[in-house]
Amino acid sequence: MKYCKHKASSILLILLLGNFLSFSQGLKGKVISNGKAAEFVNITFPSHKGIGTQADMEGNFLIKIIPVGKQLIQISGVGFKTTQRTVQIQKDKITTVSFEIEPNQTALNEVVVSGTMKETMVNLSSTPIEIYTPTFFKKNPTPSLFEALTMVNGVRPQLNCSVCNTGDIHINGMEGAYTMITIDGMPIVSALSTVYGLSGIPNSMVERIEVVKGPASTLYGSEAVGGLINVITKNPIKAPIISLDLNTTSYGEYTLDGAVKAKIGTANTMLSGNYFNFQNRFDKNNDGFTDVTLQNRISVFNKWSFQRKQSRIFTLAGRYVNEDRFGGELNWQKSDRGNDKIYGESIYTKRWEIIGNYQLPIDNQQINLQFSYNNHDQNSVYGNQPYIAQQEIAFGQLVWDKKLGKNHDALFGVALRYTFYDDNNTLTQDENDSTQNKPSKTFLPGVFAQDEIKLSKRNTLLVGVRYDYNDIHGGIISPRVNWKYNSEKADIIRLSFGTGYRVVNLFSEDETVYSGSRKVEIRSELNPEKSWNTNLNYQKTITHEKGFLSLDGSIFYTYFTNKVVADYDTDPTKVIFDNLKGYGELKGASLNIDANFTNGIKITLGGTYTDIYRMEENVKIRQKKTPIFTTNYAISYTHPKTQIAFDFTGNIYGSMDIPLITDDIREANSPVFNISNLQISRRFNNGLQIYAGAKNLFNFFPEQKIVYQSNELRSEQIKNSALGTFPKGYYFNTDASYAPMQGIRGFLGVRWNLF
Repeated sequence: MKYCKHKASSILLILLLGNFLSFSQGLKGKVISNGKAAEFVNITFPSHKGIGTQADMEGNFLIKIIPVGKQLIQISGVGFKTTQRTVQIQKDKITTVSFEIEPNQTALNEVVVSGTMKETMVNLSSTPIEIYTPTFFKKNPTPSLFEALTMVNGVRPQLNCSVCNTGDIHINGMEGAYTMITIDGMPIVSALSTVYGLSGIPNSMVERIEVVKGPASTLYGSEAVGGLINVITKNPIKAPIISLDLNTTSYGEYTLDGAVKAKIGTANTMLSGNYFNFQNRFDKNNDGFTDVTLQNRISVFNKWSFQRKQSRIFTLAGRYVNEDRFGGELNWQKSDRGNDKIYGESIYTKRWEIIGNYQLPIDNQQINLQFSYNNHDQNSVYGNQPYIAQQEIAFGQLVWDKKLGKNHDALFGVALRYTFYDDNNTLTQDENDSTQNKPSKTFLPGVFAQDEIKLSKRNTLLVGVRYDYNDIHGGIISPRVNWKYNSEKADIIRLSFGTGYRVVNLFSEDETVYSGSRKVEIRSELNPEKSWNTNLNYQKTITHEKGFLSLDGSIFYTYFTNKVVADYDTDPTKVIFDNLKGYGELKGASLNIDANFTNGIKITLGGTYTDIYRMEENVKIRQKKTPIFTTNYAISYTHPKTQIAFDFTGNIYGSMDIPLITDDIREANSPVFNISNLQISRRFNNGLQIYAGAKNLFNFFPEQKIVYQSNELRSEQIKNSALGTFPKGYYFNTDASYAPMQGIRGFLGVRWNLF
């Protein structure tokens, strides 16, 4: 009996010891979100209550006692989406892992800068701002920012030219010329570069995208009438040590995106690069022209951060883009460039930029000197018509962020923008001698001020004004007023009024005037456009034990005077530009819904309705190539044990009025169409991720043709049309495109981040 008791005690001791030994393993790691440490997030084990820890302010954590084998880990925290991962715990050793989690898109503690030109929380901003991170855009991988923005509700990258595949970005239906694109707040992507420069912004340099829908001219000046897209570049201090993203599609598109960071002395630096190549000639609609332009593009970005005394930081960044782009007849070769035998559009682009931000060493004062410079060199031919253009933009501004008492938060600034523009076309001809060239040199100095007034605990009023002096058009004043109200239930209401203006850059108005067979005619001196705008925005977050739901809705209205209009109807051989004698209006509404559930399902839905038209001689004319409604959707699910993620994304576009030429046999309206994408990905604990899927899942293909003809004399007819004549039965028009001309195609890629 004693033996049995002793044996039982020994077995119990062995089991207890074995159990202790099986728990004598450890897990350490780091949690990252968008390249930054995820501070104080919780690391727990759903299957083992009582085991867990909290990451420190650097995102590091260590758990000393943990069971051996496959374990499900949950990472959660305020401002982050709850994430579950499966980890293999090794016996008798410390397992090292790194986790990357997504920020909560509806989190109220996100920091933004675009709305007031100073850092503030999203919920405190008087201007409604939307934030998008690379993690969001990775649900549908793209080679550049231009294509990635299709996922944002109310923001639509519009393809304008069927041959050279250039485009611009519309916000709430307003044409791309009304959208200002900035990098770190610097207006360096504008005018000439809006046509070919947007595709040269790689995802590897982006930390986040801030979108302001509605007028921003009070802070940013001309071109910000419709809204602002501010590209915030990665911080070299917080970026991953190494990041790589390589993918390809069944169409033969290849994209390589990568970055590396280093610390040199007291400075931190990040070098990123992007390479995109596509060389296959497709003609699915059988019009004899390439459906998609051939492209060979490289982009390099380098950013430095210098730590100075009193925690002041000086940042300096540079970017270089080189692109060779071609679209045209399938048998076109390099030797045909610029001749009148075989039609082709060949564009060589070289572009470089410098961006800097220097905080002045003045005690107890927040004064920043911001500056940028860019040089855009374009060598292109459209058929036998050369278009050689160069643009330089130098910009500098001094911004003083100043508290005025307890309830006043003021901002003062002075700015100077110099633009040099030269081309070989009518835009820069000498008015007195058409044989002489006269480059455009524009100085645009400005001053601006704003005051954010805390009226009460729940009411904030922002008033601001900007004055710019254009050396051609004189002084221009742009005021704005914003009111924000927070209810007791955390509902947020924002109401804004403002004016905007835009000095015309004709090339970015309608690049297709150089493509095809139309000629440019400017009827009179084009005066600056002016607008009056109002926007009502409502935000609400509903929480539940099974997740949360976020709603963001807006109603907006814009009234235009002096609107510059491109007339395609008066003369089929010309595009005639002139200021509108009547007025223009934009009416619309939008709604965003963001739902996150504890079971791992995440849903983002958005819709925008717009009615954009101009009134001329009591005739209402709708804006061309602008759908009445657009929707976007993203449905995601990650299986917690296998870490296999599914992302279903896409857009639905309403019908658009298509610009046609006289006697054109194409349809005057586009159909309602849907473009859907599916991605399946698997993330591993070593920072590796493999992904694959299909774009344009339901194989929508726009059947519009560039060339319609009644005989086979294609090359001769194109030659004649380039000279401005139209043989009977022949149509050559490149601006009737309304959707990407690519059918269903698969993609495969791999990502790797080392933190």
